[in-house]
Amino acid sequence: MVYRFTLLSDEVDDFLREIQIESTATFLDFNKAILESLSFSDKELTTFFTCSRSWEKEVEITRFEMDTNSEEDSFTMEDTPLDELIEDQKQRLIFIFDQLTDRCLFIELSEIITSKHLDKPVCTKSVGNAPKQTIDFDQESLLKGISTTGTNTGEDFYGDDGFNEDELDAEGFDIEGGSGDVSIDTIDDLY
Repeated sequence: MVYRFTLLSDEVDDFLREIQIESTATFLDFNKAILESLSFSDKELTTFFTCSRSWEKEVEITRFEMDTNSEEDSFTMEDTPLDELIEDQKQRLIFIFDQLTDRCLFIELSEIITSKHLDKPVCTKSVGNAPKQTIDFDQESLLKGISTTGTNTGEDFYGDDGFNEDELDAEGFDIEGGSGDVSIDTIDDLY
């Protein structure tokens, strides 16, 4: 039996991959097929999650055994066949390919082909460019505004050297009014 998965990205609008893989293949086999279809290196740590219909993470399938003391089952890619956790058409997965920034692909089981068997996974459809595997952090922006040791409260923190803590209420919002005011109506309009 073969599973046909559709992979989408929230970063690249025209990106789509379809991968067909034997249902008894492992998540590690699927991981390798995905990385190959994206031309990604196999050196980065990746993770799968089974998901609800609303993309809420449920069961994690890790690349390596994690030291967990919980009573929940632990699943590794190498030891877990796809059909152990995936049984129904339209079942969803998240594939995290950049652990540092939690960037991922959204995967759905599009079709179960019962009369077909494959020796190895196949990318049957490839549309658009893949998202970048990792994000390069601009060293200059790190030096200018982001402190790795805590909050940057230097004189340029609020955009000018006239910053006065007394102008802010306990939550850090402007209490004197002015051009920076945000009304409740404006916030409600965002939702």
